[in-house]
Amino acid sequence: MAEDMKTLEENFRQQNKSCFILGASGETGKVLLQELLERNIFSKITLIGRRPLTFEGKEYEKLVQEVVDFEKLDDHAAAFQGHDVGYCCLGTTRAKAGAEGFVRVDHDYVLKSAELAKSGGCTQYHLLSSRGADKTSSFLYLKVKGQVEADIEVLGFDKYAIYRPGVLLVDRQESRPGEWLTRKFFGAFSSVCSTSMAIPIETVAKAMVSNTLIQPEQKMEILENKNITSLGKSAGK
Repeated sequence: MAEDMKTLEENFRQQNKSCFILGASGETGKVLLQELLERNIFSKITLIGRRPLTFEGKEYEKLVQEVVDFEKLDDHAAAFQGHDVGYCCLGTTRAKAGAEGFVRVDHDYVLKSAELAKSGGCTQYHLLSSRGADKTSSFLYLKVKGQVEADIEVLGFDKYAIYRPGVLLVDRQESRPGEWLTRKFFGAFSSVCSTSMAIPIETVAKAMVSNTLIQPEQKMEILENKNITSLGKSAGK
């Protein structure tokens, strides 16, 4: 499978495609960016965010950064034009932003960005969601995640991939209540056997990049934790 993936990477690379990442300052976005740079499948990578990020190293020279005001995204439509693939890792928490702020970021900003990307010619859209996402859920977090999944599907991307990982195994720079103990538990558990409830953040990033190279059987696909793990391992690294 690793050899097949290398062939897919080379074929994709020759098409000189471009992509953008939303949420590159977050934990998943940072790892996704590193994976994209290492595998070098895009001729251009654009980071779209509310502030410029600082990088050191020649590998970052090809990056383009677009600073936008998410409250006025229509004014920044040009930032979303001309990309073949979009990756959305944008998100916050209710604890950090409050209920209203959480909905605004995880639904409104995400959906508007997808709309602008589609209008700008983007054909592939990869959305980082959450295990248990369900627009009919009584839990705000899962309901919002499920609702934005459904709203983006209506836009009609040629390929729309939704990733629903379980507990992300990562040492966050910013601690969130209860996550440290949860990560330690699942980290120890996953070291001895596989689990459908947790996944290393690097595996998610590898899966997102690998899936970009694969022709979909359907326009929309949902990858649960087990599928993400399997696809992430196909990178062979």
